[in-house]
Amino acid sequence: MSVAGLRVGVRLVYDRVRARPALLYPEGVLLLNETAGQIVARCNGVRTSGDIADDLTRDYDGVSAEDVSALLGDLADRRLVALDGTGSPAEIVGFDTAGDDLGPPPRDPAPLGLLAELTYRCPQHCTYCSNPVELSAYRDELTTADWRRVLAEARDLGVLQVHLSGGEPMLRPDLVDLVAHARTLGLYSNLVTSGIPLPEARLAELAAAGLDHLQLSIQDSAPAAADEVAGLRAHDRKLTLARQVRAYGLPLTVNVVLHRGNVGRLLAIAELAATLGADRLELAHTQFYGWGLRNRAALMPTVQQVATAQLDAATARARYGDALELVYVTADYHTDRPKPCMSGWGTRQLVVAPNGDTLPCLAAAQLPGLGIENVRSRPLSDIWYSSTSFNRFRGTAWMPEPCRSCTLREVDFGGCLCQAYQVTGDPAATDPTCGLSPHHERLTSLAATVGTAAAAPIPRRMG
Repeated sequence: MSVAGLRVGVRLVYDRVRARPALLYPEGVLLLNETAGQIVARCNGVRTSGDIADDLTRDYDGVSAEDVSALLGDLADRRLVALDGTGSPAEIVGFDTAGDDLGPPPRDPAPLGLLAELTYRCPQHCTYCSNPVELSAYRDELTTADWRRVLAEARDLGVLQVHLSGGEPMLRPDLVDLVAHARTLGLYSNLVTSGIPLPEARLAELAAAGLDHLQLSIQDSAPAAADEVAGLRAHDRKLTLARQVRAYGLPLTVNVVLHRGNVGRLLAIAELAATLGADRLELAHTQFYGWGLRNRAALMPTVQQVATAQLDAATARARYGDALELVYVTADYHTDRPKPCMSGWGTRQLVVAPNGDTLPCLAAAQLPGLGIENVRSRPLSDIWYSSTSFNRFRGTAWMPEPCRSCTLREVDFGGCLCQAYQVTGDPAATDPTCGLSPHHERLTSLAATVGTAAAAPIPRRMG
């Protein structure tokens, strides 16, 4: 019989805002009902599913071993629970006081994730960077006190997971303090880093402060090609850091942005991630925002490269199985289905830029007339619920045809508004990625021709 425990990087908490338990894990949140929460709370790496069912029958009626086993099996399929005796005990954070001093239920929607862009400063010069091209406007960064307040306001709003990113967040001297503050608030912290600079002593401080997960950006499997994209000799230092991350017991995601220059080495990249002991490998084709959009002609893969990459991703999944979770994000310009950007505008995620500008998505600053507001002048909850920017494309009423009548409008939420704006000049237009969009041919034409064009990439600069 299965012995249940939580997988590495998974944390069980009680969310006071929603008055329900939740599983927090790298890149995600799963809200649970009370029964599921009580089952997971008993996963201590020693009990079997039968033991858990027997324990629950002492406090609850109608509990069956079959139901417990089915739930644990589903969570195992989601890579949240281990059933082979290798899992860790659930910490049961907050369950001892569940139901105490609960305030009113949150307004709908309540966000789950915050992308905290701590700084846009970065030692690397990656040509595919999604940071804004005009970076000088973001030099006046939020202070430590500002960010501590933002994190507290985010948690009160319902946020359970904070992604600490940039630029390079390691350039903030207060990063350890912010990680510790996030842990005190009950937030799951995910550090998105180039690994430059990240000496082992500071990694140890981050682990001690309660960092939950580290996502390391690597440019390629080939050292010379990786260093060329980064603009400095960093590849070997990243590999050393990856091994140190595992030594400190932190879950590790290796992130590689795919483009014309490296997409042919997808299998070698997967082998490298597996060799480093990564738990996850995230392979995402370049998203054409910021510097990525400026360098689109140099980065766009060919149709054949994308087709081969899809086959290679399937091969890598089969090769590494459960040992390495592989997340593959398809190339927008080479598909006919839009991605559900941010899980819907102003629904689950929000972004705070280094200067305090608060956005529904990381690329939204490019949209004209959005009415962006700043956390220095207005509380985060007011911006989330009442600002023009967050309400402009919230829900489905704004959608044109064919989105308005589409049965998938609550699945893809109209796709990417920023991509629609870049291609058509209208953010409310149907995402041209969609095969039903009247502008779809513009995208397919770009995919067919830009990938073969000769263009010299422009390195990212702070400006």
